[in-house]
Amino acid sequence: MLEPHRSRPARHGGESAGSGRPVLTSRRSLLRSAAVGGLTAAGIIAGAPGAVAAPRITGTKVRDLTGPALTGRFAAPWTDLGIPARCPDGSMLFVCGDTFDGGGVGGPDWRSPVGLRSSNPAPASLVVDGSVGGSHAVGLVPEGHTGGTTAIPSDVFTIGSTMYMHLMRGVIYETHHTDFWRSDDNGESWQYLCQWPGDLHGGQFQQKTFAVADDGYCYVLSTAFDRDVTSGLLLHRVRQDAPGNPAAYEPWGYAGGTWAWGNPPTTVTSPRRWGEICFRAMGGRFALSWLNMSPLDIRAQIFATPTSDLFTTAEQVMIVPTVPGQETGNAVASPYGGFIIPGSDFRDLHITVSQWFDDQNYRVMQYRVNGLAH
Repeated sequence: MLEPHRSRPARHGGESAGSGRPVLTSRRSLLRSAAVGGLTAAGIIAGAPGAVAAPRITGTKVRDLTGPALTGRFAAPWTDLGIPARCPDGSMLFVCGDTFDGGGVGGPDWRSPVGLRSSNPAPASLVVDGSVGGSHAVGLVPEGHTGGTTAIPSDVFTIGSTMYMHLMRGVIYETHHTDFWRSDDNGESWQYLCQWPGDLHGGQFQQKTFAVADDGYCYVLSTAFDRDVTSGLLLHRVRQDAPGNPAAYEPWGYAGGTWAWGNPPTTVTSPRRWGEICFRAMGGRFALSWLNMSPLDIRAQIFATPTSDLFTTAEQVMIVPTVPGQETGNAVASPYGGFIIPGSDFRDLHITVSQWFDDQNYRVMQYRVNGLAH
């Protein structure tokens, strides 16, 4: 890798908790106010900033996964994120964030996270036909939302017969700590494992995503959880038999003129404002997808090893922004998320994309992306 530009993010300036109701306006306004422009169709952004190849990536909406007509019967008409994980029993679990019943965002029965399930895991056949909790999707972990706190999932993944879930806890963008949970019954119940302080590594170990590799390790990328804050992207690894042991996480960093495991963690790509991130081992390679905040789009990088040089790896734009009423192809109004759906591949990649531009337009959708260079 190239010698990095070192950066430490500022401490988070969050939203007011107010009366204990969800204070979500800032997240929505960031999505709505982000510039709509630049690429009119997805393309490849090379390592050099501003170098854009001729557009060749295409995308189409497959379906809405949530909404009043789809998930209202589980008391979850309004929800987002939908991080997909293949369960040991073969079903697909979508772990969602702030979830409400009633007439829209901010309605009654605030829960986070919740689990919605598709009994058929094939990307072409995903339909939410169940939830953790039956006819009423329950909160997967205790979270009373006292003072406006919440529990936002950043990743869910499976190793053998065990599922793991990572949560960011506190008032949104004021992460007090993150914690880690396991399930041995396909996501029906969760047991607490451990936690990390919110200010660890300058706050850049808050939002984590895990790639389960075939070498016995999980590789972990992390950022600050605050779309207003510039953050590096840190890399750690942990053996697959010890993800619940914070002392077992080994950093990758640059020191003494070389990159090595065990060096203090160093950003592995140019610092920026990050939205959601998703890191996966697939097809003999690795994929990172993320919500890019400036300009607003959802991007991917595909590379050979966890320690590949991300400073120079091409950034491929999968989802571009538009305004409500002008959505077509891979153009989405107020997009975020971008989590890779298990069972898809680089030639036919499926991702969950969230959308939020008003209180009745808050949902999880499935998009299909073609033309990624891999």
